[in-house]
Amino acid sequence: MKYTFFLFVSLLFCFVSACDTDQATPLTDISVSSHDVHSFSNPEQARATHLNLELATDFEAKTLSGTATWDVSHDGARWIIFDTDELKITKVEVKAKDKASKEIDYMLGKPNDMLGRALQVPLMPDVDQVIIHYETSPTAEALQWLEPSQTSTSKPFMFSQGQAILTRSWVPIQDSPSNRITYEATIKTPKELMAVMSAENPRERNDSGVYTFRMPQPIPPYLMAIAVGNLRFKAIGDQTGVYAEPGNVDFAAREFAQVDDMMEAAERLYGAYPWGRYDILVLPPSFPFGGMENPKLTFATPTILVGDSSLTSLIAHELAHSWSGNLVTNATWDDFWLNEGTTTYIERRIMEEVSGRDYADMLLTLGRQDLQDDLDDLDEVDQHLRLDLKGRNPDDGMTDIAYEKGSLLMQTLEVEVGREKFDAFLRNYFGTHQFQTITTDQFVAYATRNLLEPNNSNFDLGAWIDAPGIPSSALAAPTSKRFEQVDSLRTTFIAGEIFPKFTTSSWSTNEWLYFIRGFPVNVDGYRLSQLDKIYKLKSSGNAEIAAAWYELALRNGYGNDILPEIEAFLVRIGRRKFLTPLYRAMKERGLLTQAKEIYAKARPGYHAVTRGTMDNLLGV
Repeated sequence: MKYTFFLFVSLLFCFVSACDTDQATPLTDISVSSHDVHSFSNPEQARATHLNLELATDFEAKTLSGTATWDVSHDGARWIIFDTDELKITKVEVKAKDKASKEIDYMLGKPNDMLGRALQVPLMPDVDQVIIHYETSPTAEALQWLEPSQTSTSKPFMFSQGQAILTRSWVPIQDSPSNRITYEATIKTPKELMAVMSAENPRERNDSGVYTFRMPQPIPPYLMAIAVGNLRFKAIGDQTGVYAEPGNVDFAAREFAQVDDMMEAAERLYGAYPWGRYDILVLPPSFPFGGMENPKLTFATPTILVGDSSLTSLIAHELAHSWSGNLVTNATWDDFWLNEGTTTYIERRIMEEVSGRDYADMLLTLGRQDLQDDLDDLDEVDQHLRLDLKGRNPDDGMTDIAYEKGSLLMQTLEVEVGREKFDAFLRNYFGTHQFQTITTDQFVAYATRNLLEPNNSNFDLGAWIDAPGIPSSALAAPTSKRFEQVDSLRTTFIAGEIFPKFTTSSWSTNEWLYFIRGFPVNVDGYRLSQLDKIYKLKSSGNAEIAAAWYELALRNGYGNDILPEIEAFLVRIGRRKFLTPLYRAMKERGLLTQAKEIYAKARPGYHAVTRGTMDNLLGV
């Protein structure tokens, strides 16, 4: 590509010569946006509104290549700025209505280790489309290209994970949650594979390897998602279903049988489901999160498939995002709690409707434990709901403060005004702000005007939003009748008696997690080995139980005895929630060398999101 001086920016930027195409680095930085410290984009001046994406997958090269055609809206702006990260831009064209497109010179800003690189495209007054020809890097952080050995069908697989700011590594985009877009796409894949996206999806693999998609509702960029693999679809209900590799699809459909009940409960509480279909994609075990709420198609970890549907509250959480997060979205990552705190609250309300109050109380109790763990570990400034992440990776804000402290605020507000009034408030909140973004200040103003003042409440939202810890107005920690028996049996065991096996036959995953988490750090390894012998926890097929047991074992001197099982788990599973406490426990218990040896084997199979966290934790 060739750089020239464009008349109206010549005083601002220096361009480099054509011979430096691949290594070109302008002498002048392009500043981050005034509206979002994690984006270079300038939607205040020129906004990209609709995307037509045409891409081909190359599993050998581990790349996507093609064009991103953006409809743009502006009022005489001189340029539009996109976020990119390691994209190879080969050509940029602009187009005015009823005119042919023409190639144009453009500018790439200096690379930023966290934010990638700005792509600045000059505009003329009549330009309404920008066409970007590009190719992704084999190391694109959003994309994981799996080898056949990493899948259950011995066929390759690729999936994306865009949250928080990784979509820019596979699409040139204005990558801020405040920029809602619609899109359509054409994806070419190997003929034996099938493509799906966070959009209207096919139900069957075709013979051409070409798939088309449409997302007519506006979504934030982090919710653009793609997956390509050997997939099958199975319907659950009229508007629900599951995609998975062929050996898992029937199992997954049985495990998610309650999803229609969850949908009915959510609609009773918060209004009609706004996205048409709700389907679930079960990914290979390297997926870094439990689930990702991509509209129309939740991406989910296979670790929730345990045979008794005891972990499907995760699906309730992702479904809840259809209202909180997807329909009404945090404007910046400093406002992340608005997405996750409200969603976690709604998840528990859905599960109470579907599985009863006792079940919901167990989730609340475990969530309160998670919150306390983070309060014990985090600096006070990171205990606020409203964050200040300038200069930091937005992943730093993805803690249980956002999820559990945010949910606790919602629970406390519910009690403050009464459930019926709070439900009505949330329904109106979603209806008023649908397909919009919102800041913390805007939420506070709306809640004050529409919830607190009408109910003559002096509730102090500031004590929750801009202060550390749990405010004095918070509800007391919940209790659960089903956990009371667990406490009794744990006490009996610690006192020297191993309780009979039959006493746990009715336990769900929640009881086991509560049982394991309640052990003190001074239980000797022999006692744990006896418990393991009876209940075979080290070989549990339930990843939640296994991960909790491995952490307890590592912290109580029994971990050395089961290191082979721990290693197999760490190599097989890529879910960051499980890996972080296990690697941390190994590091803190003098097993850093072993942890690094295991990580060296496991790292190639982890997604970039997981690798980044583990690299920092282990000093790799």
